[in-house]
Amino acid sequence: MATQTGLPLFVLGQGADPHAERGVDCPGELPPASDPDLVERARKAKEALGDRLFVLGHHYQRDEVIQFADVTGDSFKLARLAAARPEAEYIVFCGVHFMAESADILTADSQKVVLPDLAAGCSMADMATFDQVEECWEALEDAGLAGDVIPVTYMNSSADIKAFCGRNGGAVCTSSNARRALEWAFEQAGKVLFLPDQHLGRNTAVLEMGMSLDDCVVWNPHRPGGGLTREQLERARMILWKGHCSVHGRFTAESVDDVRRRIPGVNVLVHPECRHEVVLKADQVGSTEYIIKALEAAPAGSSWAIGTELNLVKRLAQMFPDKSVSFLDRTICYCSTMNRIDLPHLVWALESLALGEVVNQITVDDDTSHWARVALDRMLALP
Repeated sequence: MATQTGLPLFVLGQGADPHAERGVDCPGELPPASDPDLVERARKAKEALGDRLFVLGHHYQRDEVIQFADVTGDSFKLARLAAARPEAEYIVFCGVHFMAESADILTADSQKVVLPDLAAGCSMADMATFDQVEECWEALEDAGLAGDVIPVTYMNSSADIKAFCGRNGGAVCTSSNARRALEWAFEQAGKVLFLPDQHLGRNTAVLEMGMSLDDCVVWNPHRPGGGLTREQLERARMILWKGHCSVHGRFTAESVDDVRRRIPGVNVLVHPECRHEVVLKADQVGSTEYIIKALEAAPAGSSWAIGTELNLVKRLAQMFPDKSVSFLDRTICYCSTMNRIDLPHLVWALESLALGEVVNQITVDDDTSHWARVALDRMLALP
């Protein structure tokens, strides 16, 4: 019998929490990880499904999984590519829960989105639950401020949070278009509630839009009133949610100093989900797609220290052997939830589909889907 727990991550994937951003159950018999025939089994199942199947692989996935992806990319790009393949009956999303939700929102009703392991979630998305955000909004209403606030959520959030923004005049953004989304929001109101990644919000506001750190406050959902006074909320332009990426948040300013000592002339390239002090010390800052393109354009013989998820950094090092590519920090860190999608889970999902059994289907209810789509469409309408 499934148990409930308040832990943000479940020990060994056990238990269930219907109020979490993701589920944790993955029924069915998985093949053992040591099965030497896994690659061949995945290939045969994929071949049997043919054009009925479309496999999406996020950049942070393991190589053993990426080899079976029909396309690779960031979360929103993959969801849109799935929507552009209406003939594909099954969309297998090798990523995390909020990404599969976005794919379900954007694809046709006839398409079924499958997440090979339901425990593959996002710790950042889990840091902003619907009830917490509603409580924050009610506090802003009680303070008489909500009318001057536009909510903007990062793509790395649950469908519930995207729908909240849609209902309240807000929008979604990616790490590539965060500045444009914020500029649009400030045309509507004097303040922005930015969810759920404080670092992307702060870095965009201060480094790209000329605001000061004093313009930003952090709403802590675990403290009464977010830990902020009415005066602080009145003065603020950016109300940042106290959330972060567990991978990008690990990098420190000391990591940058250390790599510069170890590798003379190194170019430090980091994701905007990194802490503000890390971004300040970097040579370049950009989204996952930006990082890939920067490496493609870099001259042979150049040295790069990359501040993003390790699977991608390792893959970039293999893709560009004429350049020196290393992980920014000495401490190796994969995205633990993204890495839950492994070859045994993928084989189980594909073989089940080949047998006509749809497993781990991700569905977003009609009302949530509608309002989340409203927020996404506002983003797509940005210049």
